[in-house]
Amino acid sequence: MSAQPAAADPKHAIAMQGEPALPAGYTHFDYANPDAPKGGAITYCVVGTFDNLNPFIIKSLRTTARGVIDTLLGNFVFEPLMQRNYNEPFSLYGLLAKSADMSEDRRSIEFQLDPEAKWSDGEPVTPEDVLFTYDVYTEKGRPPYSDRMKKVAKLEKTGEHSVRFTFNDQADREFPLIIAQTPIVPKHAFSMDTFDQTTLKPVIGSGPYVIDKVAPGDRIVFKRNPDYWGKDIPSKRGFDNYDEITIQYFLNANSQFEAFKKGLCSAYAGAAYAGMGPLQAARDFDFPAARNGDVIVKAFPLGVPPVATGFLFNTRLKKFSDPAVRRALGMLYDFEWANKNLFGGKFTRTMSYWQDSELSALGHPASEKEKALLAPFPGRVPADVMDGSWHPPETDGSGQDRKALKAAFDMLKGAGYTIRDGVMQDKDGEPFAFEILTASQEEERLASLYQRTLAKLGIGVTIRALDGDQIQSRKQRFDFDVLIGATGFTNSLSPGIEQIGRWGSSSAKVEGSFNLAAVADPAIDAAIQAMLNARGKEDYVAAVRVLDRLLISGAYMVPMQHSPDRWMAYWNYLEHPQKTPIFSYQLSAWWRKPK
Repeated sequence: MSAQPAAADPKHAIAMQGEPALPAGYTHFDYANPDAPKGGAITYCVVGTFDNLNPFIIKSLRTTARGVIDTLLGNFVFEPLMQRNYNEPFSLYGLLAKSADMSEDRRSIEFQLDPEAKWSDGEPVTPEDVLFTYDVYTEKGRPPYSDRMKKVAKLEKTGEHSVRFTFNDQADREFPLIIAQTPIVPKHAFSMDTFDQTTLKPVIGSGPYVIDKVAPGDRIVFKRNPDYWGKDIPSKRGFDNYDEITIQYFLNANSQFEAFKKGLCSAYAGAAYAGMGPLQAARDFDFPAARNGDVIVKAFPLGVPPVATGFLFNTRLKKFSDPAVRRALGMLYDFEWANKNLFGGKFTRTMSYWQDSELSALGHPASEKEKALLAPFPGRVPADVMDGSWHPPETDGSGQDRKALKAAFDMLKGAGYTIRDGVMQDKDGEPFAFEILTASQEEERLASLYQRTLAKLGIGVTIRALDGDQIQSRKQRFDFDVLIGATGFTNSLSPGIEQIGRWGSSSAKVEGSFNLAAVADPAIDAAIQAMLNARGKEDYVAAVRVLDRLLISGAYMVPMQHSPDRWMAYWNYLEHPQKTPIFSYQLSAWWRKPK
């Protein structure tokens, strides 16, 4: 019988690397205003539809109402055991659990639940709720929640307010933090038999809001719970400041923006996945409310790698299965022309998935640790990516630069393609053509630019505009050639288990996964595992840089451009904290000015 791993002293917070920044006894996160006034109502506007209030089931992937759990707007209904501090790369502080006892080898973690924690119906949060959560997720939940028990050797109640997870050999060093971030559901309010069915009945959670009104596909209204148990704990002080939050749905991005201009929406962050950029901020806000100061347009600093967005290839299709073909296509996006003519020179070319950070491969020659990780996979990374000097071809910005066209044609020719009668054809004589799906006018403009360049080499591109719901449905079924915009990958200074869902072989064929490109590469799998199991910072940085080099080399996406800031437009009755965290603005810390 193996000995139980020794636990450390109970801690108010845990971190992926190093120690948490805030000490025991901290009063609030430094990007929240603990004295923010409470009250008032706001409306967020989103594109899409909804017909479900349970975000944890397979059927929820496409049409669960926003806000129930929401990384942008806030987790209004369900909460995890511990709360992320968005001014640190990856540290968690007490929420439903007051403290965590994590063994030094991270093979076990015990959570001490806050005795004051309650569900919105007044029932206490108990260890039995935690056990039920993992039972029901495993039996009826969706990925990634359904897969988490595969890494748990034992889950047990250890006291009136405590529960311990003991992990098996499949677990990595990040996994205790993933467990701490998993939303908990109440055993008494859900049935194992019906959990996997969609519902429009307001669900019970432990969060700061309750669901007040539901109009399927149109709007959902949340009201602040006056008896919310956590309103005074440090990790929640200064958050959840509105009495009422309405999320209004629109069929397309144009109607969403028009509603904002009319004052129907309180804030606007842009239609594209990467959010509003400086060009839209300069171009689209010449209307009375913006001119007279009723609408504020502001850039908030971003201290983490920018969203990587671009044209993403579905490599399940034969025409995109050859990396050389994808690299050639990657050479044909004319960023210089786009930046000059569409963006006023305000954007930066995206080249790395962790750009502008120490985790990026750009400007960093491969270290000996990186070379050792890549040794079992010789030839996978080109020399210029290995030495950190890689850069996409630069054009003269005229839209007529033939150097990039010739280089791309030579690469396609090497892959067996030829041009006959002005049409690019493969070795079997099949025309090279594909469809790009778009969800906004901005995406259509970018797709049209790419279409014009590709046409010069006889590559046929059609553009199909769909609404957000249709795009999501096609993504879930992997029913697309090329996606744009909806492929954006947010990244952090502490990438972790989410990389398996985006790039891991195990997720390539899982319906609804985020591995849209169908990446299934043992080298990438090995890099992700090295990242997840790294004990020191040097090993961690080396593993992430190897992953970056492999993703760049695989050319699964044609990255486009990004702004170094996150832009937000909002009506001037809203206020935000003076400090912006490294993950940029956090809407759940904003408030409405008292009248």
